[in-house]
Amino acid sequence: MHEVTEHSPGAPRRNVALAPGLGLIFDLDGVIVDSMPVHERAWERYVASLGLAGSDVAVRMHGRRNDEIIRDLLGPDTAPHVIEEHGSAKERLYREMLGSRLASHLVPGVAGWLDRVAGAPLALATNAERANVDFVLDGAKLRSHFQVIVDGSQVPCPKPAPDVYLRVAAELGMPPRNCIVFEDSPVGVAAVLAAGMRVVGILTHAGSLAGTLFSAANFRDPSLALWLSLQEAD
Repeated sequence: MHEVTEHSPGAPRRNVALAPGLGLIFDLDGVIVDSMPVHERAWERYVASLGLAGSDVAVRMHGRRNDEIIRDLLGPDTAPHVIEEHGSAKERLYREMLGSRLASHLVPGVAGWLDRVAGAPLALATNAERANVDFVLDGAKLRSHFQVIVDGSQVPCPKPAPDVYLRVAAELGMPPRNCIVFEDSPVGVAAVLAAGMRVVGILTHAGSLAGTLFSAANFRDPSLALWLSLQEAD
């Protein structure tokens, strides 16, 4: 059994057992790092620099990739290289704005949780571009926890398609049905369900997530460890 230790403020630590044959997969944005507010501010600042300050960026960006947002802003016929340049520039601004505040934007309890599940098969699957993945994992010193890291550029179709999760399962050498995924958005949940995996909702911004087997506000919820201990591999 993989031993997992859970802890809540004011309560003693307790060990729970993660059944052999199970793997844990984490999304990045909203699960590892609460990045949405910074992404929104970065988009607002970047769009303003283009003279498009009147655009409702928060609505445009919700659950969408950069290329979709940029086509929406600049027009459907925008050249691919222009889309890539704008997307890269906005993400550089995002990383600059997050900067030294990264630690304060980690989802509560996630760093300790990753320590406590050490020894279990762990992976990260995200639509985020690799520069952002590297920025968060290296800046927060979390990279060593993950045996497999897959981003949307490495698969034919990003979330809500299941490709990124199916690739992670293949690289972990685990059947999808034995993968438990932590997700924070409807788009991510849809991808997990399409992959035939189990999904836990992390309610960083959503009040609820349809299709999840269990939900928690964050990784400090002691019931998360209890729920995990009851899961079995098929």
